[in-house]
Formats: sequence, structure tokens, C-alpha cells
Amino acid sequence: MSEQTADASGAVRVTACRGCGCDDLTGVIDLGMQSACDHFPPLDDPADDPRWPLGLVLCGRCALLQLDHDSPAPEEPLAVESATLQAHARDASRRLLERIEAPAGLRVREFSSHHGGSWLGALTEAGCRPVDSDAQLVIDNHSIIHAEALEPEFAERVAALADDGLLAIEFHHALAQLEQGQFDTVRHGHPLYFSLHSWAAACRRHGLSVVDAWTEDVFGGCLVVLARRGEHEPSKAAQQILDSERRARATSPEGYRDFAAHAATTVAALREHVRQARAAGRTVAAYGAGSKAVTMLGVAGLTAEDLPLVADLGPGKQGRRIPGAGIAIVSPEELIAAAPDDVIILTWDIAPEVVAQLRRGGLTDARFYVPLPTFAQVS
Repeated sequence: MSEQTADASGAVRVTACRGCGCDDLTGVIDLGMQSACDHFPPLDDPADDPRWPLGLVLCGRCALLQLDHDSPAPEEPLAVESATLQAHARDASRRLLERIEAPAGLRVREFSSHHGGSWLGALTEAGCRPVDSDAQLVIDNHSIIHAEALEPEFAERVAALADDGLLAIEFHHALAQLEQGQFDTVRHGHPLYFSLHSWAAACRRHGLSVVDAWTEDVFGGCLVVLARRGEHEPSKAAQQILDSERRARATSPEGYRDFAAHAATTVAALREHVRQARAAGRTVAAYGAGSKAVTMLGVAGLTAEDLPLVADLGPGKQGRRIPGAGIAIVSPEELIAAAPDDVIILTWDIAPEVVAQLRRGGLTDARFYVPLPTFAQVS
């Protein structure tokens, strides 16, 4: 359990690792006071949007990357699954079952989250049987990353695992965050950011060892990792990922030396594009009112004066605003009707889906841009 102390903001600062408990924590990025990433108030709500410290620290013992403060109380999720994420659930489930050569009737337990969707439907269609305990396959689908304290959540997953079972997890890979400067994945309510090294360390604390791992493209770069009880050597694929992390120094503060600079370059390019477009008489809007957008727009300091609206597919978010920025959230149809000249895709990891959706809807003349991995126009 991590140790915590309250700082001047009233938020609780983490002073010991959320995983191994070590007090050797080094800051790798500080994004300052940012609006709570899941708080999307009604557009006409006069109340101030709550703000909370947002930064990452790295553990010197187990290399766990983690938020440096606790998070605001979670709010009801308002997002809807993208077509990209739904397809990923089907495809990743198939790849997983093929990888482990799953027998018919495999007993499976899933720990899922609204951020990662669910693979259970695809798994049951493939013949797996959902169970609560003694599972031959326990899946964590972007779930444990939302835990304020890692150890009790990890123990719960191990408890559901049969003696000879496999624990499979998908998480946003810290190496992709580092190499592509994905600072907008840092968000309240997502305290844990794993490398394969830090996940392997957590496995060892619970009597498991990593046996295989592979990359997935979803969310800008994820890992699927398999572990089982006992001491085992990692597969060649897993070893290659471990080697890549070492080369990138993803397990040491030195590797993150340029992380904050990459974030500064990204937001500077975003601000400059908006400024130049407006100076040239072009109208600019955005797409994607998710937690990424809250972090990106908050760090960039953009407001409704810069971007009058942002579209989102989730009906629960439409009629609300981006916290801190005050930008109105509208439906994709309203965005198309507004006919902006430029659209910034804040959900840059599903840019092809967004561009195709808006072009089919009639937004044929607009230019589309993504802020990451570098600010660029996309077709």
C-alpha cells in the first residue's frame, strides 16, 4: 500500500510506490493543476470545474510509473465504445486464444473496465465458459490500471486463477508513452502505467512469472502479457520487449528526460496551428471529448475562444463542456453542420475511424489534424 500525505492543494501526494511500497520515487513529468478528467459538467453549469494535481513518478525499485497524487472521486462514465475498440475486442480475443492454443470450454474470468470494453462476448462466442473462480484464463482488460493501490487488486485476480491457469492483461504500454510523447494518456483515475518490467515485478511479488507478451496497436500502443504461477522463462517475444524497454531506458528517470519537452513541443504546435488558422480566417473545431482531450486542452491552455466546439459520439457528453476549457460538446452531426475548415482529432489513436465517419457524413472539404505522435495533417 502506498504512503500518502496531503499537500497544499488538498490533494493527497503519493510518497511510496503504489505497488512495491518503496519510497524511492522520482518525478518524470509534472502537468500542473488540471481539471478532473472525467468531470464533464453541463454547458450552463456556473460552478467552477474542480482542478487536481497531475504528474507521474517512477519507482526506483520496481520501475512502476504512477500518478504522483490520488485522484478525484470517479464519476459515472459517459463514453461509448468506438468501432475501433469493438473490433479490437474481437480480434485481440481471437489472437489470445490462438496464442495459448485454448481448448474447448476454457473457463474464463474477466476483470474489465469501461475504458477497455469487454472481451467476454467474443470469448464466449469462441466457446469459453465464464466462471467466478478456478479460471483457466483470467483476463484483465484495462482494469487494474485504475486501482489506487496495486497489491490488493492483483491478489484478487490471482485468487480467481486455477493452479495451472494463465493471467492475461492488456495495458497501455509505458514504452509507447515514452517513445511517442503520449503525455495526454496521463489522467486522473488512471494511477498505474506499466512497462513489461514493472508488470513482471508485480507478478513475482504474487508468485507468478511472465511467460509471453506481444504488442497491440489500440490506444496508441498496448501490451498483452501472459503470466502463470511458478518460475518460468519469458518467451522470445517477451524478452525482445524487455530488451526494447532497457534500450529506451523506460525503467529509469533518465529515459524520461525528454518526455516533458515532447509535451511542450506538442502543445506549442497545437496552439500555433490554431492561431495561424484563425489569423487566416479558417474556422477550427475538434473531435473527441475524452479524458485525453481534457489533458491535452488543459496543458495547451486552449478554450472556447480558440475551439468553439468539440464533437463526441457519446450522447451522455453532448450538451456538456470540456472541463477547464469550457468548450461545448456537440454531436458529430452538429460538427458536420458547422462545417469547420480544420478539425483537430483529439482521439488521435482512432483518427482513421473519425476521418471516415465525418467524411461519410458530409464534411468533405475539411482538413484533419492529430496532435500526436507529432502534430500533423492526416487524410
